[in-house]
Amino acid sequence: MTIKVGDKLPESKFRVMTAEGPQVKTTDDIFKGKKVALFAVPGAYTGTCHKMHMPSIFLNAYALKGKGVDSIAVVSVNDAFVMNAWKRDTDQRDEAVFLADGNADFAKAIGMELDASGNGLGIRSKRYSMLVEDGVVKIFNLEPNPGKVEVSGGDTLLSQL
Repeated sequence: MTIKVGDKLPESKFRVMTAEGPQVKTTDDIFKGKKVALFAVPGAYTGTCHKMHMPSIFLNAYALKGKGVDSIAVVSVNDAFVMNAWKRDTDQRDEAVFLADGNADFAKAIGMELDASGNGLGIRSKRYSMLVEDGVVKIFNLEPNPGKVEVSGGDTLLSQL
């Protein structure tokens, strides 16, 4: 199954770092009853993700929230410890929740897994952005080239609201 506009996100589990250590958050915990801007990247700290995609999100965070977005989420196939360090290094104003999809379970459940094993990265997530309202995909921007941020950045999603 490849996710599309109008689909409800499947039940999945993420890891989120808290003061007590990694905690499980379900799809419902993140999306139920909320309007969420979801950004997926192939890997924390990787060149395009770190230098292009993340700045596009945080430069537009206030404006996204000004358009009715309740929360911003970033998901990647990394563990909760890496995602926590990446949040520390990129999210200076604590504007997003960083979701660890360590085994690519969410990416696979929505048909967004990316086989990057040729580059030594294993299974990752494709690069995309979504607007999700109460668990239902309302806007979906799949990046055709995982090494670029042309349609999946914060500026594009903002222009669609």
